[in-house]
Order: sequence, then structure tokens, then C-alpha cells
Amino acid sequence: MATIRTGNRSALLIVDVQVGVVAAAGDISRQLDAITIAVHKARDAGAPIIWVQHDDEELPRGSAEWQWVPALVPQVDDIRVYKQHNSSFEQTTLEAELAAHGVAHIVLCGAVTGWCIRATAYAALERGYDLTLLGDAHIAKRLDTGGGTAVEAGDIVREFNAVLPWLSYPGRRNRVVPAVQLGFN
Repeated sequence: MATIRTGNRSALLIVDVQVGVVAAAGDISRQLDAITIAVHKARDAGAPIIWVQHDDEELPRGSAEWQWVPALVPQVDDIRVYKQHNSSFEQTTLEAELAAHGVAHIVLCGAVTGWCIRATAYAALERGYDLTLLGDAHIAKRLDTGGGTAVEAGDIVREFNAVLPWLSYPGRRNRVVPAVQLGFN
């Protein structure tokens, strides 16, 4: 039987927009602008804002690479979650934070599309949350697939934006919208 979340609030989940994570992503100014729009909308609505920050051997906690990009700064009242795996749910405090704030709907943005954004989106749906992906507010990097071929970052973003609305989970809603169309309940 599927788990359906009973809360009635939405939360903004910003994943891994850290200096070392996005360093090879090229010009991400449009995505950062979209994330900033989402942050302002969440603040205006009084919605919880959750900043998920990754650390591992290549991205040690406290290092310059581990820090948020200068354009994004969490506020003191925002929720911080620390992770060491692709999914923001695995071995973190995320589910407890969502439950404590009555969240049943996650608005997702951040980095990197092919790994942590995808893993977090699927994990949210599998755990019974409704999901809105901000289609213009997730960041991808070019993926070298070997043998001299690669998938360009823009293609990764477009593919995930196209696929996500087609995923079907019982009792859950999922969609992709640009940040300017975002609304919070």
C-alpha cells in the first residue's frame, strides 16, 4: 500500500548548490535567478525553506568547495540538512524536518540534475510526497559517456523535465513548472 503524506504544507528544497558541486557546470546564472525567485516566493508565503548540503571525501564539510554559491545564502531560520548520498532522504534528517512542519508537497531545485536532483525526486515520490520540480532551477553538467560521446547539460535538464510529469505514483501529484509560475499553499 502506498504511503500518502497527510500534511497540507509545501516546502522549498534546495539541493547542493555548492561551489564545488557546480564548478564545472558553466554559466548557471539563469538557474540561480530562478532559485532566488523560488526562495522569495517561499519566504513571502511563510513556507519552510530547506537547504540540503552534500559532503564527502571530494567535498569536505567546511571547505571552500562545500560552501553555498555566493548568490544563495540561507537565513538563520531556514532548515539545514546534511547528506552524504545522492538522495536527500538517505541517512539524513529530511523526513523528520518535513514531518515536523506538516509538509506533504516538495518544491525541488538545485544541483546536479543527473544525480542528486533525480535521486531526491524519485525518493520523494516513493515516500508519498507530491512533487513540483522547478524546470528552470536545476543544474546539470555535461556527462561524458565514454568512447568520445557525451550528453550535454541542457539535454539532461530537458530530458528530466519531460520525463518527470509522466511518472505515475498512486495518490501523488508531480509536475514541472518554471519558478515564475510557482505558488505555495
